[in-house]
Amino acid sequence: MLSQQSTIELAGYQGAGSILSASLLSLAQSLNASQLFGPIATTLDVTAQGETAARLFQSVNTGSRHLCYVASGYLTALAPDLAALDLPFTVTERTHALAALDQTAGQVLSHALAQHSGYRVLGFWDNGFRHISNAVRPLRDLADCRGITIRTLDSAIYRESLNALGFQAITTDVSDLMRVIRSGQVQAQENPLTNYSNFKIYEHHPYLTLTSHFFGVLLLVCNESWFRSLSEPQQQALQEAAAQATQQQRALAAQQDTSLQTTFLQQGIQIVSGSQLELEQLRRATVYIVERERQKLSQSVVQHYLEALEN
Repeated sequence: MLSQQSTIELAGYQGAGSILSASLLSLAQSLNASQLFGPIATTLDVTAQGETAARLFQSVNTGSRHLCYVASGYLTALAPDLAALDLPFTVTERTHALAALDQTAGQVLSHALAQHSGYRVLGFWDNGFRHISNAVRPLRDLADCRGITIRTLDSAIYRESLNALGFQAITTDVSDLMRVIRSGQVQAQENPLTNYSNFKIYEHHPYLTLTSHFFGVLLLVCNESWFRSLSEPQQQALQEAAAQATQQQRALAAQQDTSLQTTFLQQGIQIVSGSQLELEQLRRATVYIVERERQKLSQSVVQHYLEALEN
């Protein structure tokens, strides 16, 4: 059983202004308030200390840290069913996706990840719809995307989907994001609006296209062995704190998506909205990926997640 004097290490990979950091701090405060744990050490942004996001995830997987959040795309190599969360243009309403993840779909995916890693899923966070910014021109159709190098996270599906739209997709760790943007190594990047704001990408990319090509899901995870070492009251307190932080994070994410668009317009960012896009053309370019990957997924994930989105 875990000693109440043991330090618990929570970490993330975004700065103090991020809603993810705010939610992580809220979780830490709830654990402190329970008076069931020892000191809580919270590192909001490991990349500011020279550590990569990938190393952070591995530290929780192996147990040298206790808890973090992680974008689902980083974990599909461990649990292939998580690819269901990374299929292009499949989510149109965030509430539908999150509702499915709060029910059977989330249970199935959590079990799949636990079978092949040291992670225990405590919640599914809203990382926003991913959109594309660039330094070249407004993007409205496939022709506008051609010849532009775009940065994305380390996901084969993300890279293939962006290549299908005409981009030349490359991967970098989030810790290297701003360097490749400033240097011009990439002319475009894709991220939720919160990252476009927090990293000040708008200072380099004046063109923003609201493609909503992926709906980003973050997994709030802890180390499974550590969780099992907790007493029953500690486990319950952790799960309650995680549930509370998850609800707060989702509310903040939805609110910020709306407010940031207004802010960007006021800053002079040229925004191409979904209604100004050849959206069906973009969908058709990537539909083969959805159909192929759907065949690889377990029937349970197809039924409880993808079909739930369609219905």
